[in-house]
Amino acid sequence: MAPFPNTIAQSGVGSAVSVYMRHVYQWMTAGLALTTVVAYGVAGTPAIRDAILGNSLVLILLVVAQFGLVIALSAAIHKLSAGAATGLFLLYSALTGAMLSSIFVVYPIASIGTAFLVTTGTFLAMTVYGTVTRRDLTGLGNFLFMGLIGIIIAMVVNIFLQSSMMNFIVSCLGVLIFTGLTAYDTQKLRRFGEAAPLEDGTAIRRGAILGALTLYLDFINIFLMLLQLFGGNRD
Repeated sequence: MAPFPNTIAQSGVGSAVSVYMRHVYQWMTAGLALTTVVAYGVAGTPAIRDAILGNSLVLILLVVAQFGLVIALSAAIHKLSAGAATGLFLLYSALTGAMLSSIFVVYPIASIGTAFLVTTGTFLAMTVYGTVTRRDLTGLGNFLFMGLIGIIIAMVVNIFLQSSMMNFIVSCLGVLIFTGLTAYDTQKLRRFGEAAPLEDGTAIRRGAILGALTLYLDFINIFLMLLQLFGGNRD
């Protein structure tokens, strides 16, 4: 009779992970959809596009707001209501869309579509790997985080150098780093989901929003790095 309680426990854990990850992917998809709609809408409305992309102060304020929202969600997620956490995530997605509207001006639509499809395939492959692998990716995550700090510093330096070679190297490394982070973050989120209290809908919702933000950032960064690598510019 001993195996029976263990089977129930394992089933409960599997159910918790399944429910949690389903919410994560649903909200991540919602965020990406909102970002796409806003980006396309802003790019197609010259008055709004010029007001955002043509004004340095507005761009700075948008960047500051984005960082502020990420910090607020990450640091205060347990203090926020489920509705507030959801609202902040959707607001961040919309602001990101406004910032990304420039890609419709800079890159051909075919290149954007290709980069998106490659990003989707890469993301799906790595999130599946993060789900099925039995290897502990914690050490890999620490290494990738250090690499992320490195490419951020390189990007800041390249603002002044304007080196096409450094931009190419940073983009290549960025694809590798965020691809690895997708697998690492998926495994980390699944472990979190194992302890998710199914009876607490608010906790599930807040945790799912934070997980959605994490994978959303991985996806967006892979997309932007790939777009820089082979996007090409409009003539």
